[in-house]
Amino acid sequence: MKKGRKKSPLRRIIWILLILAVIGAVGYFVIFKQINAAVTVTYDTYTVKRGDISNSLSFSGSMSAKNYETLSADKSGTVRKIYVTEAEPVVKDQRLIRLSTGEIIKASFDGQVNEISVEEGDEVTANQNLIQIVDFSQMTVSLRVDEYSISKIHVGQACRISLTALGTTLNSEIAHINRISSSNGNTAYYTVSCEATVSDDVLPGMQVTVTIPLEEASDAIILSKSAVSFAGDNSAFVLVQDSNGEMQRVAVQIGVDNDNYVEITDGLTEGQTVYKVAETKSNANSGLLSGLSSLMNNGQNQNNSNQTRNSQRNYSGQNNGFPNGGNFGGSNRPGGMP
Repeated sequence: MKKGRKKSPLRRIIWILLILAVIGAVGYFVIFKQINAAVTVTYDTYTVKRGDISNSLSFSGSMSAKNYETLSADKSGTVRKIYVTEAEPVVKDQRLIRLSTGEIIKASFDGQVNEISVEEGDEVTANQNLIQIVDFSQMTVSLRVDEYSISKIHVGQACRISLTALGTTLNSEIAHINRISSSNGNTAYYTVSCEATVSDDVLPGMQVTVTIPLEEASDAIILSKSAVSFAGDNSAFVLVQDSNGEMQRVAVQIGVDNDNYVEITDGLTEGQTVYKVAETKSNANSGLLSGLSSLMNNGQNQNNSNQTRNSQRNYSGQNNGFPNGGNFGGSNRPGGMP
C-alpha cells in the first residue's frame, strides 16, 4: 500500500500567505472606496487667459518744478520799471525789472512769471526778492528708494508717473541716482529722480506714484496666481479634469509673475479651465466611516458594561470589604457581644 505524498509545510505557508494577501487587497480596495465615497471635495475654477503682465517697483512722490528762480536786487534803490505781469510767459534774457541803480533784472531761462513782489516806485534793499520765474512745463519727481530695491534701478530705465488728482499717466525714465545714502533707522535710502514734460494742468506739489517695470510680457498666456500649486521640489502644477472626470496634476512653467497673475510659458493653452481644491469635507454619517464609528462606540459601551458588572461582583464578594463575611458592627447587642 502506497503512502500518500505529504504536502510540504513551506508550500502550505506560501498558499496561506497568498490567500491572505488577496483578501487584504480586496478588503483595502473596498475600505478605500467607501472612505473616498464619504469624502466630498469642492473646487474653485479658473480660466487660462491671454493678456499683458508685468511686475514692478512702485514709489510715492510729488511733482516739483525743474527750473525756477527768485531774482533779487544787488543794491538798494528804487523800482523804476516793471516790464512784465504775473502769469506772463518769458524767454531767456528777457528784461523783467529796471532799478534806479541801473540794474536790469532778466530771466535766465524760458518760463513764466509766477510772482512779482514789488511795484514801480517801491524802495528796495540789497538782496530783497523782486520777482519769481518758474518753468511749469518741465517737472521732476524725487523718490526715496530703500537699500533692498536700489540695485534694481538704473539711469535711463523706463518708468511711469501717475498723477493721483488728474488720473493721468506720463511716460518717463530714471534721470539721476544719488548713491550717497540718507539713513532712516536701520535702513539706508537713496534719492532717485525722474523728469517729464507736462501740460498746463500739472502743477508743483501734486502727488504722484512712480512705477518702474522690472519684467513685462505682452500677449502672454496668463493665469490667476491662486490657481497654481507647488510641489515639495518647488515645481509648479495645476489640476485639470480628464475625460473621465478625474482631476490630474499638470506641470506648468512660470514666467513673469506679480501679486495677481502669472505667465504660463508651457503646460496650458488659452481658454483652458483649471481647478484648485477649495474645501474637503468628511461625511461622518455615511458609508464605512459610519459603520466603523458605530462599531467602535458599541465596543466601548460593551467594555464599559463588562467593567461595571465585574465591579459589582467584586464588591458583593467582599462583604463590605471584610474577609470571611465579617460584618463590623452588625450585631445589635451592646458591645457586639454574642
